[in-house]
Parts: sequence; structure tokens; C-alpha cells
Amino acid sequence: MKRIAILGATGSIGKSTLDLVEASPDDYRVTALTAATDVDGLAAAARRTRAGLAVIADERRLDDLRSALAGTSTRVAAGRAALSEAAVADADWVMAAIVGCAGLEPVMAAVDAGLSVALANKEALVTAGTLMTRAAERSDATILPVDSEHNAIFQCLAGQNQDAVARLVLTSSGGPFRTWTAERMAGASPEQAVAHPNWSMGAKISVDSATMMNKGLELIEAHHLFAMPSAQIDILVHPQSVIHSLVEFTDGSMLAQLGSPDMRIPIAHTLAWPQRMQTRAQRLDLAAVAQLSFESPDPVRFPALRLARAALEGGGAAPIVLNAANEIAVAAFLDRRLPFGRIAALVEDALDRSTATAPTSIGDVLEIDRTTRRAADALLPAMAA
Repeated sequence: MKRIAILGATGSIGKSTLDLVEASPDDYRVTALTAATDVDGLAAAARRTRAGLAVIADERRLDDLRSALAGTSTRVAAGRAALSEAAVADADWVMAAIVGCAGLEPVMAAVDAGLSVALANKEALVTAGTLMTRAAERSDATILPVDSEHNAIFQCLAGQNQDAVARLVLTSSGGPFRTWTAERMAGASPEQAVAHPNWSMGAKISVDSATMMNKGLELIEAHHLFAMPSAQIDILVHPQSVIHSLVEFTDGSMLAQLGSPDMRIPIAHTLAWPQRMQTRAQRLDLAAVAQLSFESPDPVRFPALRLARAALEGGGAAPIVLNAANEIAVAAFLDRRLPFGRIAALVEDALDRSTATAPTSIGDVLEIDRTTRRAADALLPAMAA
């Protein structure tokens, strides 16, 4: 029986993980669940799975969580330190699905403990990729990619010699604005930006898909996951979201991983790895799909791709600044305080102004993140005008 902890249990990835776990109760024991503020959702999941520990990040909600789980054997806790405790509390497999840098310390705790870490938190590798991969080498931890694109590459690389890889190709749906003009995109509303054509995701990642910043972050993530330089990682728009990514080899052959756009598929791959498991995901019907199409991304309408690649190639603190400024910009857009067309501009301005140096610890990463958020927030009034 695999012992698992789910960090971010009430989000979309956490719920999909629970769906898989609860369908196979004899195979998994839930050691810990966490949530940011959703006490009711966390308590309900803890009751269903008989979780050993439930952690709410917001310390003000601890009494509410304690009341919600009264009469159960589930231990409750709150705060940053408790999140890291949950990551290593008797688990051997951890789903890392806390959004943003809030998930960085718990993920590193799991990596330092030498666990299998199913990584759905882009920010962990984007902001601390070198630190995390070195820690994984020291502890013999296994980092299993959950993002559908990276999971696809992980599957395509199975059993392959790294020297035989010529290129990684990350696919992108193109988001809801794939065919929009730049002028129309500039005035897009939050409702339009979160209406993803293929995937059901949270608001922040949906906006990142609309700007294609998500693909930029995935570019950085792929570099750290697969030890590939920027020049050997490409991005290809594939509107049907059937091919999740491809690997080209030195002999000219390519392997691709296909599947329905359902996050339970890559989650199940990491959950059962190195085996496979049944899922209730819809089976792919290629005859019904009928056509697979591809196009190059437009760097003019989607400048986030250029910014992300420059941050990767520049190294140092640039990926941290990119991520933090983007989070501030996306939050402001969702609050209607920043036009859609100015999201990338704010990120670029923050990158240009930053004087931060390369981090040598997780504490450095978090400090650069905090400093950048303050600076980006200060840029908002001028950018919104």
C-alpha cells in the first residue's frame, strides 16, 4: 500500500488525485492533506480518506478545521511549518500541487527526504530548479512531472539514452486567444481569458495559458527536469490538445504521447509509476478527432514566450523575477486593475529593473520573490494607466 500526501488537496489537481486514490482504496493510504483556506473541502476529503494529518495554510482557520474534524482520528495543524511537516509525514509519494512559491518549502522538504515527488507546482523548478535538482541528486529523491507536457516527455524518454535526444517539443493549445488579433487581445476580459478551449483549470493558470506564459514557465521547467539547454527545447501550437509533447531523436525519429485532455491521465502515471493503473478518463477516439493540426506560436502576440526564454538563458535570479512579476500581473488582471495587454509589459519592466543575484538557498529564492512582488506591485499604477 503506497503512503501518499497531497499538498493542495482542494485544488483541481488535488481533486483529480483524490478521485484516483478513492477509486483504489486498497492500494493507497493517505497520510496527509493540505489546503490554503478551504476548510470545508479539506475536512470532507480528510473524512473520506481517513487522512492521518490535515493542514490548513491559513493559521486563522485552525479552530475551524479542528471543529470540522472533531470526532475523527485525523490530526490537524496550520501554517508554513505544518505544510512542510505534511510533505514528509510518513509518506513515500507526495503530490506537490500548491500554487505559487507557497509550495516551495514543502516541495523541498519532500525532496530533501528522498521521497517520490509528483510535481504539479511549476514554480518550484522555475524559481529553484538548480537548487532542487541538486537536492534530489543528494537525497536520491525522484521527481515525477505531472504537467501533461512534461509527463508526456517523461514517458517518451523511458528507456532512451539522453545522448540520443535531439530536441524536446512542448505542445500548446494556443489558449482562448490563439486566433485573436493583438488589438482584440489587449482588451480581453478575465471571463474571456479563463475560458480555456480544452482544459478545466484554475483562474491563474488559465490566464497564463491565454498569455502563453504557462508555456514559457514549462520551457524553464523542462530545462531542469530533463537537463536540456534552451536551444534544444521548442514550442509548437497544437489546438486539439491530443499530442501532449514530443521528443525528437538524433536519427530523425520522433515519439509523441497522446491522450484525452484529462489531468487524471498524467497524475495516474506518476501515482502508479513505474507501473500503470486504470483511470476513469475518457478514451481517446482518433477517428472522432479526425484531424491534428500544428502551427508556430506568434512571438508578437505572445511576448511572454520571449521573456521566459530570455530568463532561462540569462539564468541567475531572472526566472524568479519572471514568475513573481507574472503572478502580480495576473492577479491584478483578474481584479480588473490591469489590462490583459499589459501583463507581459509589467513582467518585462520588472525584469529590466531587477538587480537581484543568483540564489544560493531557498531563503534567497523567497526573498527575491518577495522583493520582486513589491516592486511589481509598485509598477501597477503606471502600467494600468
